[in-house]
Amino acid sequence: MLVFSGSSNKLLAQRVAAKLKTRLGKVELSRFANDEARVWVKEARVGKRAILVQSMSAPTDEHLIEFCLLGDALVRRGVKKIIAVIPWLGYTKQDKVFRPGEPLSVAVIAKIIELLPLQKVITFDLHKPHTRRFFKTPIANLSARELLEEYFRKRVSKNTIVVAPDVGSVKSNTSFAKKLKLPLVKIDKKRSLANGKVRVGGVSDEVKGKRVLIKDDMIATGSTLIEAVKFLKAKGASQIEVAATHHLYVPGAQAKLDRSPIARVVVTDTVEPRVKSKKLVVLSVAEVIAREIRV
Repeated sequence: MLVFSGSSNKLLAQRVAAKLKTRLGKVELSRFANDEARVWVKEARVGKRAILVQSMSAPTDEHLIEFCLLGDALVRRGVKKIIAVIPWLGYTKQDKVFRPGEPLSVAVIAKIIELLPLQKVITFDLHKPHTRRFFKTPIANLSARELLEEYFRKRVSKNTIVVAPDVGSVKSNTSFAKKLKLPLVKIDKKRSLANGKVRVGGVSDEVKGKRVLIKDDMIATGSTLIEAVKFLKAKGASQIEVAATHHLYVPGAQAKLDRSPIARVVVTDTVEPRVKSKKLVVLSVAEVIAREIRV
C-alpha cells in the first residue's frame, strides 16, 4: 500500500511510510484563484487499498475538505478501501449540543468522513472515548501513553510525583503514575459558569520540594495549564514538566508556555510542530501507527 498525505502532517506520513517500507504517493495540492482546493493524485497505479494521512489541525476546515477530496481522487484511481490515519481528529470536543440551536458537530464530521470507503480510522487519545459511537467505521483509538512513559521512565526520581490537572484527567493520570511507579496528586480545579475562568482551589497532597509531572491529552491555548503550574510553583514544587499527546499550536500558546515556570513540554507529532522552542520535545507516533496498520 502506498501512503498518501494531505498538507497537515506530511512529515508524519513520511515516517509512517518508512516504517511500512513503502513510499508516499505522488500528490499535487494547490488552490484555484477563488481559493477552492485543487487535488491531483499523480500515481497512475495505486492499488485496491491505500493509506491516507491527514490531521484535522488548523486550518481545520481546509484540512477536512482536502482529506475528502484526496479520498475521492483515490477512489477514482481504483482504490476500494482507505485506511484513514487522522492522528488529531478535529471537532471531537464538540461531542454534544451545549445550547439549543447548535449542531452535534462531531456527528456531522463523522458522516462527512464516511462518504469515503473507509476500512478503518486510526486516531489518537480521543478527548472522550464515546466519540467512537458517532462512526459506523471501526475506530482504532491508539494511545501515546507508552511513548510518554518510555521517555519519562529515564527521567523520574524518587522525588517525582504525577499531578492530575483536573477531574477529567484523573483516570489516565492514575494509570500513568502506576506505570511509572509514582504517587498521584490531584488538583481541585473549578471553572466559573459565568465567565469560563478557571480557579485552582487546592491539591490532594504535599508538592513542596517535589519534581512534578503533569499529563493531559492536549494543549490548546495553554491558559488553564499555566494556572495550574503557577499554583504548584507557589506551593513549592521544585520543577514542573508537562506531557501531552496533542499540541494544537494555537497562536501564542507555546510562547506563553515558554514564559511560564514549566521546564519542559513533551508532546507527539499527531499535529505537525509549527514552532521551535528549547522547552519543546516532540516524540513520533509513526511506529505506533505502522504497528496498527500491520495488524
